[in-house]
Amino acid sequence: MGYLFLMTAGMFAPFFTSNAQNLFAGYEHLFQERQNYVAGRTSGTITIDGKSDESSWNDAAWSEDFVDIEGIEKAVPLYRSRMKMLWDDTCLYIFADMEEPHVWAYYDQRDQIVYHENDFEVFLDPDGDTHNYFEIEINARNTIFDLFLTRPYYDGGVPLISWNAPGFRSAVNIEGTLNDPSDTDKNWTVEMAIPFDCLFLYLKDKAPVDGQVWKVNFSRVQWKSKVVNGKYEKLKDEKTGLPMREDNWVWSPTGEINLHVPERWGMLQFSNNPVTSVLPGFSAPAEENLKKYLWLIYYKQESYKLTNGSFAPTLAEISIPENLTSGAGEELLLRMEATSVQFTAFLSTTDKRVFSIDNQGFITEIKTKAKP
Repeated sequence: MGYLFLMTAGMFAPFFTSNAQNLFAGYEHLFQERQNYVAGRTSGTITIDGKSDESSWNDAAWSEDFVDIEGIEKAVPLYRSRMKMLWDDTCLYIFADMEEPHVWAYYDQRDQIVYHENDFEVFLDPDGDTHNYFEIEINARNTIFDLFLTRPYYDGGVPLISWNAPGFRSAVNIEGTLNDPSDTDKNWTVEMAIPFDCLFLYLKDKAPVDGQVWKVNFSRVQWKSKVVNGKYEKLKDEKTGLPMREDNWVWSPTGEINLHVPERWGMLQFSNNPVTSVLPGFSAPAEENLKKYLWLIYYKQESYKLTNGSFAPTLAEISIPENLTSGAGEELLLRMEATSVQFTAFLSTTDKRVFSIDNQGFITEIKTKAKP
């Protein structure tokens, strides 16, 4: 895998020194390369009909094919999935194409748990702090399940299913027939428009600006199924009688069967350039490489608590040094304040930037006042 980047390989000069690399032993799967995408502006009106007939969609680049949620070392997905994105002053546009020989979906009421069937899912964390993020799921009937989470489930987050994305539009197109086992289908496509206004819960500005980066991810849930009396049913485990585990094919792998880890999602960068022009290359915020040290502290603290019933009182207890040197030669200082039930860790840079993470996985940059 090369250097333990959260970014695409080669995006930065090597960040970790050899000593720093040893810190991540046993946690490498949580620090896989993340996908990125640069979205250009639309060159005309986008009609949400489940098709990509507009010239803007023809000019937009396809993403990398989706992979297993645990990473590229797992089996290649049985069917191809990919997406592309555009934006304008009001909306983020998403188009996804999913190969599928048997398109089926029976849920037809909004906010039914559509991931209990095959579906397509979008995850959005515009400010990248891993809290207050959005999830939108759609099945092949265009049934919508949208929700807002104050923080990930692992950190005590509660899904607000009552939240409905105002102004959200979506459509599905099927090359084949829905719920008909007698034929072989080609694919189903999803097109959606997500108004920036519907993400008003915490956005200071309701529309992104040129160069802004959001944390995003996409998932396709695929169940193993069979036909019973002309209807698709999920295959069941012979021992438990429960449905066999679904496949999770994602744009940017998270290293485990869990998508509610916003820190490991891919990254979307908005470009003011029209999609008809040459778009700039992706440019990740420099702090993304710094934050991985704080996430390592968080993961090691969670592991320590699982074994010992409490958080470690010091960094030394979880084998994290207080001083590190980046591959670029920057000196970094780590410190932590902890009790048995909570902790906050801090990372300081030579240019006086300070970042923190707490035991609920909330990560932020601390704004320090300049000395008079």
